[in-house]
Amino acid sequence: MNTPLVSVICLCYNQKDYVGAAIRSVLTQTYRNIELIVVDDASSDGSQEVIKEELIGTNVQFIELEENIGNCAAFNKGYAASKGEYLIDLAADDLLLPFRIEIGLGDFMKASTKTGVHFSDAFMINVDGSTMNTFYERSEDGQLINTPPSGDIFQQLIEKYFICPPTMMFKREVLDRLNGYDEHLSYEDFDFWIRSSREFEYIFNPAPLVKKRDVPKSLGKTQFSIRSKHFQTTYQVCDKALDLCQSASEISALIDRCKYEIKQCVKTLNLSLIAKYRNLIKDAQRRLSSLSSMDM
Repeated sequence: MNTPLVSVICLCYNQKDYVGAAIRSVLTQTYRNIELIVVDDASSDGSQEVIKEELIGTNVQFIELEENIGNCAAFNKGYAASKGEYLIDLAADDLLLPFRIEIGLGDFMKASTKTGVHFSDAFMINVDGSTMNTFYERSEDGQLINTPPSGDIFQQLIEKYFICPPTMMFKREVLDRLNGYDEHLSYEDFDFWIRSSREFEYIFNPAPLVKKRDVPKSLGKTQFSIRSKHFQTTYQVCDKALDLCQSASEISALIDRCKYEIKQCVKTLNLSLIAKYRNLIKDAQRRLSSLSSMDM
């Protein structure tokens, strides 16, 4: 049986109450050929001591950064140190269910060779670990009400967010092609989705394979707050997306996405980005006109 090495990079920043459980969720996987790398991005809450205590008696690599460099750059430190054929980016407040890696590898083995990213449903848990619901809405009998798309989903990812980030498992080839996360950005998900989905297919498993913790001050919670710096990253990704669009429908989807983001900028007082989005829409419309004239 093929047993490729899977690297799990657990990134911690001020998550001492949760990082121990995150580490244990990796060490207790049913699949055994795993390389765990823990990166602490200069936590100030004592997370480092918790990590060191948790790793006693293991061969887990611990990268302890002396200064905070941000999520994307900190992850890239772990990525550079890793050797796995497959990778998982695990936030220190989330948990892998015991069979997450085994199921993911099984799905990859049955999938098209073009498949680069695997994602799934997740149990949403609160700060004390109690399950609240699942990420995707389900009926009373537990069935998914709407199944997210698989395959070539570049256009769908432009249109809206629908992937639960901590559920992702991806081939090393994907991140190698992207040269890691873009360290100029404040968050990585949207950029990773847009750039990777242009070249690789995605596959979805409906089972909840991780537990995503709902933490009040997490990145996901602050991402859409008033004057959040993350709105600049969203604009930068939309700007990148225009160069990746290959059809009229994809460009039209990007125009609609820019219009949506302008509304969000108004709501959150990120007013300086509105003119940039309007210029991006004009560029996209010119590209759309050019494609239309070629089809005549």
